[in-house]
Amino acid sequence: MEENRKSTVAITGASSGVGLYAAKALAKKGWHVVMGCRDLEKAEKAAQSAGMPADSYTILHIDLGSLDSVRRFVNSFRATGRSLDALVCNAAIYMPLIKQPLRSPEGYELTVATNHLGHFLLCKIMLEDMKLSPAPDRRVVILGTVTHNPKELGGKIPPRPDLGDLKGLAEGFKDPYTMIDGKKFEPVKAYKDSKVCNVLTMRELHRRYHESTGITFNSLYPGCVATTALFRNHYPLFQKLFPIFQKYITGGFVSEELAGERVAAVVADPEYKQSGMYWSWGNRQKKNGKSFVQQVSPEASDDEKAERLWDLSEKLVAFAY
Repeated sequence: MEENRKSTVAITGASSGVGLYAAKALAKKGWHVVMGCRDLEKAEKAAQSAGMPADSYTILHIDLGSLDSVRRFVNSFRATGRSLDALVCNAAIYMPLIKQPLRSPEGYELTVATNHLGHFLLCKIMLEDMKLSPAPDRRVVILGTVTHNPKELGGKIPPRPDLGDLKGLAEGFKDPYTMIDGKKFEPVKAYKDSKVCNVLTMRELHRRYHESTGITFNSLYPGCVATTALFRNHYPLFQKLFPIFQKYITGGFVSEELAGERVAAVVADPEYKQSGMYWSWGNRQKKNGKSFVQQVSPEASDDEKAERLWDLSEKLVAFAY
């Protein structure tokens, strides 16, 4: 097979944690992995330490918090001459201890800008690349989290996610609006809200594009990866105790490697070619735990809200096309 005809997947946030191990697992399956990362040197060291063959990956810069950076990543990808067969929206930030909101270069609250708007723009643009791929099986996978769903333990713990009437988005996050629902800034809720947006985006992508393109759109929750760098901005004691709690109390803990393998399976394995699904695993800690289609939260299954979120998000990223 010619080098440029090798199946290619782009993964955001691939320099550590789930993204890195998904990259490793897909490289092992014979894919070429385009690793989208903020720190190129860190990504190179991570790929080498993970034992990824030098010809199995390409590292390109992306900062999901900047729409300009997303656009530059797309241009850099297109310059490689590769066709795009799969896209994994994995990168996320979580800043539970900040007191005041941070803003993206475009002026949007940074958690939602990074976790939702950056990936929304990336999917919108790179759908055009995926339509051109000759591969019969193309997939977009967006990472989910149990915290998006108030019916599950992680979502029950306050503050609970709630997008409200999307007033903050409708106002373009202009002062004083920092939250999607237009209410007072709360950093943990900002993260949970952004993950509800991820599921709504996946479902709206499926509704708008699956039938016409044949592309499979999915989300997954691979289990609680309690050791990931996502928690690097939390209290040191939390970072120490959280993995123990997840391992021995909730049973939700999974290793970064197992989570990465599950992401790779949803990208590449035939049984996951069912669009519009949110996958999870029974006995999440066990390597041979069975996957199943998990019910998403009532808010994440709201078709009307998904459509409105899409329209408002489109307006916020429009200048970056």
